[in-house]
Amino acid sequence: MSNNQMPVQNSNKTVSMARAAGIVFAVVVVTLVYLYPDNAYLWVKALHVVAVISWMAGMLYLPRLFIYHCAAEKGSVQSETFKVMERRLLKAIINPAMMVTWAAGLWLAWRTAAYMDGWFHVKFLAVLILSGIHGYFSKAVRMFAEDRNEKPARFWRMMNEVPTVLMIIIVIMVIIKPF
Repeated sequence: MSNNQMPVQNSNKTVSMARAAGIVFAVVVVTLVYLYPDNAYLWVKALHVVAVISWMAGMLYLPRLFIYHCAAEKGSVQSETFKVMERRLLKAIINPAMMVTWAAGLWLAWRTAAYMDGWFHVKFLAVLILSGIHGYFSKAVRMFAEDRNEKPARFWRMMNEVPTVLMIIIVIMVIIKPF
């Protein structure tokens, strides 16, 4: 094997294991909601918080990988390693976490009628923007995978801050409920 090749070790297995863990967790929550309907709100809220933490962890780490990937020579072992890391992070953690965040969050908003409050509208807008950034990062993963990234590391350093700012807005809206 040459220096420019890198074995993709258990890539599908890793993604499958992460999906399986997510499915098991969701089944446990659904079962608990069914068995203890009086606590359904709390179980779904816990699921939502876990999903949000997972989504944000990935959204904060992925642009960091892009920064390092920019420094790697195209076709190098290092570049190929970043491609695998970016794809796994997106498919095994970020995408499933976003879907669970949205599903549980919409259920919570409906259950509590939060969708009628002003703070929720700001939070919802911030989550929509975060979802758009997620889509942009997904496109970037594809561009890096095809060795077609044209953005410098400085750009990705700035983009690394966007999820943080949105997270701050979302947390303030949920905790403080300023209006």
